Amino acid sequence: MQRAKNDVWVGLFVMVGLAAILFLALKSANLLTLSFQSEYRVTAKFDNIGGLKPKAAVKSAGVVVGRVESISFDDQSFQAIVTLALESRYAFPKDSSLKILTSGLLGEQYIGIQPGADEKTLAAGDNVGSTQSAVVLENLIGQFLYSKAAEGGASQGTGNKK
Repeated sequence: MQRAKNDVWVGLFVMVGLAAILFLALKSANLLTLSFQSEYRVTAKFDNIGGLKPKAAVKSAGVVVGRVESISFDDQSFQAIVTLALESRYAFPKDSSLKILTSGLLGEQYIGIQPGADEKTLAAGDNVGSTQSAVVLENLIGQFLYSKAAEGGASQGTGNKK
């Protein structure tokens, strides 16, 4: 009888441990968000979203104020349409701007909100017009290498002649 009772407690302890590990794994992979706040949705169009993914954080002043709900493609304007779910307790001016930023040098991407100065605030269904696309590291490296190659070619052609 005592052995069966111990087996039940050990089994319960193992189940709680596995649930905790699963919770931490989902939370650290940014696949689980536990927010009981009401939300409102706004959309924005970007030329390039880089590696932005659904469920990515939306931050203002470093504070998470929402999540990326969905990403789709507009085949008329050839832009990415990003739908954001912002917590209702945060109200941003209508002229706020959005940027796709990166945590660290090669970290995950998120959307940063730069508040504007308009008296009217964003409401459900609004479209944010001022956006800045993601900085793609490969493009920056390519531009740097191209400018260095152009510099090298120009300096060879302007050598001193005697």
